[in-house]
Amino acid sequence: MKRQRQNKEHINKQNQTQSVPGQKKATTRRAFFSNVRNAALGAAIVGGGVWFVVDEVMATLDEQDLSKIGNGIPTIVQIHDPQCSLCIALQRQTRKALKNFDEGELQYLVANIKGVEGRALAASHGVRHVTLLLFDGNGKRQQILAGSNQSSLLTDVFQQHLDKYGKR
Repeated sequence: MKRQRQNKEHINKQNQTQSVPGQKKATTRRAFFSNVRNAALGAAIVGGGVWFVVDEVMATLDEQDLSKIGNGIPTIVQIHDPQCSLCIALQRQTRKALKNFDEGELQYLVANIKGVEGRALAASHGVRHVTLLLFDGNGKRQQILAGSNQSSLLTDVFQQHLDKYGKR
């Protein structure tokens, strides 16, 4: 008798927890808000990732506009091969050094030697990749820095360049 009662109780519990096909399970208030929170967090993460990618692409496109040389702002142009680890290191150090200057004081451009325009600029100045060309505001090349450099040295060189060729 006791055994039958236990079996009946077990079957009743199973029936209560099993859902009938086509019947929706009631959502609790807590579960609903948990789902809303998770969806909001997911949207924020995806949105942040998209913003980061778009921002990076726009910055990269802006940096590759070599027609900005000679627009009145002293310019640093990196002759860059995107597959070269030394070029990538130089780019990282250059960007780090440029954080020490106000926006609009110096402009940084990248001449990708894998493209026609970048290759032509490098050839016209007789340089190879892993090189920085420093131009005055009129677009006249004033200095060449070849090879990899640390941001502290680059900051000093950029400051000297700015002192000599910056807006007065």
